Amino acid sequence: MILPAHVLGRGGAVAPSEKITLGVIGIGPRCTYDLTAMLGLTDVQCVAIADVQASRRDAGKTLVDKHYGTSDCKLYGDFRELLDRPDIDAVLIATGDRWHADASMLAAKAGKDVYSEKPCGLTIELCQQLAETMNATSRVFQAGTQRRSVPNFVQAVELAHSGKLGKLHTMYASVYIPTLDISWLPGEQAPPKAQCDWNMWLGPAPWRPYNNQYVTGKWRGYYDFDSGARLLDWGAHTVDLCQWANQADNTTPVSFEPSDTGITCMYENGVKLILDFLATPFGDRGPNWITKLGTCPVRFVGDEGWLETGDNGETEVSSDTLRRELQDAAAKVKGLDVSAHARNFFDSVKSRQPTVANPEVMRNSHIACHAAALSWILKRKLTFDPANQVFVNDDEANRLRTRPARTWT
Repeated sequence: MILPAHVLGRGGAVAPSEKITLGVIGIGPRCTYDLTAMLGLTDVQCVAIADVQASRRDAGKTLVDKHYGTSDCKLYGDFRELLDRPDIDAVLIATGDRWHADASMLAAKAGKDVYSEKPCGLTIELCQQLAETMNATSRVFQAGTQRRSVPNFVQAVELAHSGKLGKLHTMYASVYIPTLDISWLPGEQAPPKAQCDWNMWLGPAPWRPYNNQYVTGKWRGYYDFDSGARLLDWGAHTVDLCQWANQADNTTPVSFEPSDTGITCMYENGVKLILDFLATPFGDRGPNWITKLGTCPVRFVGDEGWLETGDNGETEVSSDTLRRELQDAAAKVKGLDVSAHARNFFDSVKSRQPTVANPEVMRNSHIACHAAALSWILKRKLTFDPANQVFVNDDEANRLRTRPARTWT
């Protein structure tokens, strides 16, 4: 028998036995962006897609099969069937927020490594459970907070760590203006299950009647489906970067105080974090932000200087001395590029080493966001115990650390 050279991994090809097999759970616009980057990795092979909507499943298969020039990608309406496959090593989870934690934990228990889009859990309790499950199962986990792997953000954090800003005292994280919508859209006739499995779409979220707008992406902003009054849409990225800059990946702020324009958080080390509400998601930044830097800006301020950076890849600094520290290589890299973050995940799948957005990083940065959101919802200052991850002397806030989950099977 004569084997082709590519089967043995010669000529730069990756042998099939060395490839990481990938399954996809939930495929929409964001997942398509993530998956397109992953398809470009020669040591990764996407073999299956699960989604409750037939149209999305089919579109995903077209994308994958066209890339590989085959018709091999298998489709599932119930992601548990995908998880039952022993030949799948890892999963990309990009459902709506309501499913992220539950699907991730089921995947880990099925022996899969997990890359989960953010926000990774709807509540403080789910973020805790997710981190504990990943640690207990020894699975590799990457939160989809991709800016941890983008050069201009990495460089900004490194400058904060270097001491070149002086002693860090204030950080600014841009977030959406929070919303709290508990209304329902008018009920409509649900389509056949094969077309869209409404019960599975809802999953652990409370029941409500079907409306086509939900399944076409208009679920955002509704409390039952969304995370932290929409604060985590950007906060999962920007607060995460501030946690990192403050070398606080293993903790959270100890107090959260809301106002009309933002939420002020204080760390035990005295550093202040201000979650600044943006007037519109992609519009006016207000007086605090340098608009040209793009979406998801963060600012780090020390007693000897400041820097600000955002998704357009550029960084503004307070002095020529700091400007000389900037690397030209970071200048044109966009914050929405997911390639390096995906690479970090798959490298960690091979090495079994923690990813840059591992379970503990996710747990603390997400819980910081959730605690800030609860201070805004309750309209009062909250004191938090990072060691036990509970609010101090506030039963109402502690009850809101969790939500009842619907039985969906």
